[in-house]
Amino acid sequence: MLVYRIVKLKTRTTDLSGMGAFLSGGRWNNEGTYALYTSENPSLALLEILVHTDLTELPPRMFIITVEIDEKAKMLEIKDDELPKNWRIPENMILKEKGDQIFRENKFLGIKCRSAVMPAEYNYILNPHYPDFHKHVKVVKVEALEVDDRLMK
Repeated sequence: MLVYRIVKLKTRTTDLSGMGAFLSGGRWNNEGTYALYTSENPSLALLEILVHTDLTELPPRMFIITVEIDEKAKMLEIKDDELPKNWRIPENMILKEKGDQIFRENKFLGIKCRSAVMPAEYNYILNPHYPDFHKHVKVVKVEALEVDDRLMK
């Protein structure tokens, strides 16, 4: 399976450590928990960047990473009936605590969950501390991302 991730620096194109989420937290993790956020398609990855970043902070050049995930790796799909009613609200502590627990238990390479930005599509949040993570996950392509200027206004 292929998933996508956008980074702001070329030096981060090979970084699958989850350090950014460790330092800042995310929808599915608190600060202090490693997580690698990816999306099922490039356009969703771009939307996720645009809603989480002030336009003045976007560099003139970003990079899109294509990541291959071993189909045999165990992923946990979060079903709709497992989501709290207000799951799309930023900083939802129920989701953060659920993600922290899943990553701490280390039973799954990651979770498949609906995007709050585009609920018909999915993000894949990977656990960089999963056993043999680098045997299951690898960067297969890196490209400079040319963002349409109309999105930057």
